[in-house]
Amino acid sequence: MIDATVLIIPGLGNSGPQHWQTRWEARFPVFQRVDQQDWETPVRHDWVEQIDRAVMAYDPARVILVGHSLACTTIAYWADTHNRRIKGALLVAPSDTEAATYPPGTTGFAPMKLIRLLFPSIVVASTDDYYVTLDRATAFAKAWGSELVNIGAAGHINATSNLGDWEAGLALLARLDGRTGG
Repeated sequence: MIDATVLIIPGLGNSGPQHWQTRWEARFPVFQRVDQQDWETPVRHDWVEQIDRAVMAYDPARVILVGHSLACTTIAYWADTHNRRIKGALLVAPSDTEAATYPPGTTGFAPMKLIRLLFPSIVVASTDDYYVTLDRATAFAKAWGSELVNIGAAGHINATSNLGDWEAGLALLARLDGRTGG
């Protein structure tokens, strides 16, 4: 059982009903989604401030952020801007906002924010993600001071990856929950 406040932070377009983030929320009603004002053409400042409002609604020291895709970049910008100590972050399939494959329409998410995070974190990447190469995901993990977990060929680690409730991801979340310090 997770003993932290878990905030689910989807990426661009939000996470649909078959996405593991949405399935986790259905399975664990105490997990809370951070709703953004604009899922399709987001502005970094707005997303960062929404994360901060969500974190500050709880005891930050007990919060674990679970970000997918663009949310990972947003979390890095949030960490740099707000300097809050949280319990940790699970950063899944961090989109490379500097890559030619990244979709247009976002504002302020490039360049990638490559700073050491002040809290424990795990970056989860796959070998065939259209939005980030494994080399770039590895570089992000190193810059952020994150543990890197390569789950093999799983695409963008989203609904089309057919992960169901993604039990392996829940195990990573539980591992983060057991850690302390930054």
